[in-house]
Amino acid sequence: MCQMQRGECSCGHQSRRYILQGLSQNAHKKLRFLPGIVYIDEGGAVGQSVEERQRTVAELQAVFKATGFPFHMVPLEEVLDLPSSVVVMAPSPSEPPASAYKAAVDHFIQSDSSGCLTPQYQEQTLLPEVQESRTQVLQQLIGSAKTLTARQDLLNTLRQHLLVHTARTKGYSKLMLGDNCTRLAVKLLTSLSLGRGAQLAQDTGFSDSRYGDIILVRPMRDYSAKEIAYYNYMFNVTSVFIPSLDTKTTDKASIQRLTESFVTKLQADFPSTVSTIYRTSEKLQTACRSSCTADHPDRCLLCMCALDTAVENASAFQATLTSEQLSQSKSLGATRTEIPRQIRAPVEQCCSSGGGEDCGRAETGGDCCSSAKEPETIDLKSLLCYSCQLTIKDMASVEHLPQYILSEAQKRQRRYQMREEISEFLLDDGDEGD
Repeated sequence: MCQMQRGECSCGHQSRRYILQGLSQNAHKKLRFLPGIVYIDEGGAVGQSVEERQRTVAELQAVFKATGFPFHMVPLEEVLDLPSSVVVMAPSPSEPPASAYKAAVDHFIQSDSSGCLTPQYQEQTLLPEVQESRTQVLQQLIGSAKTLTARQDLLNTLRQHLLVHTARTKGYSKLMLGDNCTRLAVKLLTSLSLGRGAQLAQDTGFSDSRYGDIILVRPMRDYSAKEIAYYNYMFNVTSVFIPSLDTKTTDKASIQRLTESFVTKLQADFPSTVSTIYRTSEKLQTACRSSCTADHPDRCLLCMCALDTAVENASAFQATLTSEQLSQSKSLGATRTEIPRQIRAPVEQCCSSGGGEDCGRAETGGDCCSSAKEPETIDLKSLLCYSCQLTIKDMASVEHLPQYILSEAQKRQRRYQMREEISEFLLDDGDEGD
C-alpha cells in the first residue's frame, strides 16, 4: 500500500510513477505485488472547510483513477474510532514456502496477461461523509497541544495509527511511505532534538517492523527532494498542493520547521549536507530487548517503539529527571502544573470483565468488588518513551486522547499490577534449570 499525505504528495506521486514503471511489461525487474493507494484527509485537523476538502479529494481522485490502482480515501476523523489492537504489536506472519511463492507469481502473471486492471483491482473507496461533531473532537485533540511541535508530533502519531489500521483491514502487509533523502535528514536531526535518539533506526531506516504484521518501507529514501522536483518537472508529473499544520509559518514556529529551514539553507551552500546526514542514519541500529513482545508492556503506547526509560541511574535520562524534579520542588505550585499524565478511568464494568463474565458476587446478592474501589488512575508516563512523554506534557488535558489509547493504557496498567502482585510466585529465568 502506497501512502499519500499532506506535504509529501510530490514524493507520493513520484513513488506511484515508479510503481507504474515497475509493473509495466518492459520493466527489467518486474514488481511482483498488487499495489494500492491510501490518502489520509487531514483537512479537519488543519482547519479546512468542507468545500476545500471536497475540492482536494476530487483532484486526487482524478490522479488516482488514472493509475488504475485501488485507492482508499480515509478522513483523519476515523482515528477516533480505532480499536485498541492498533497499539498492540501483532505477530509477524510466517514466511510462506517456496511453492506458495511460485503459485503467487504464476497467478500474478496470468492476471497481468489477461489485463491487470480487473474490476476488483480497480476497486476504490471514496471519502465518507464526516460529521461536524467528529471534526470538532479532532480539532480539540490537536488543539490540546500547546506548541506546534507537539501538535505535529501528535498528528504524525495519529496518522501512522490510521495507516496501519487501514493496511490491516484492506489486507496489505507492506506500507510504502514517501520519505525522501532530504526529509529523512531533517527527521534525523528533529528526532534527536525531540529525544528520540533511541528510535532513530526505526524512524529513518528503509524497513520498520515495529507493528509486527505491517512492515513500513521507504523506497524513496535514496532520492533527494531536488532530484524528485526535477523529475516531476521533466516528465510533467501531476502534483496537488495540500497545506499542513506548518504551512505559512515562520522558521522558529516549531522544532520540525526550524530543523527543516536549517538543513535546506545549509544544503544550498554545502551540497553534501543532506547526503552526509543520510549516510549517518544508515549506520544506526536498534537493539530491542527480548522482552519486547506483544503481551509485555515494554513498548511505547503511542509510537510502538521499545521503551528507552528503563535505564541505569548514571544516565543522561535520569539526570534530566533529577534536574526537572529539583526545579519543580523550588516552587510550591509546581506540582500542580505538572503534566496531566494521570487520568481517572471510569469504573463501570465488573472487576473481572473483559471476557464477558463477572466476579460472582452478584449471584450472592452482593455488589461487584470493583464498586467498592476508588476510580482507577492511569499513569500514562510509565507507558511512554521519553519523546512521547514530552508530547503528552505539552497537552492541556490527556482526556482528549482517543478512547483506544486510554483503554489500552488501562489494560497495560492492570496487567502490570497483576504481575507485581504475583511476582513472588513467578520463576526467574535462572530458576528454570533448578
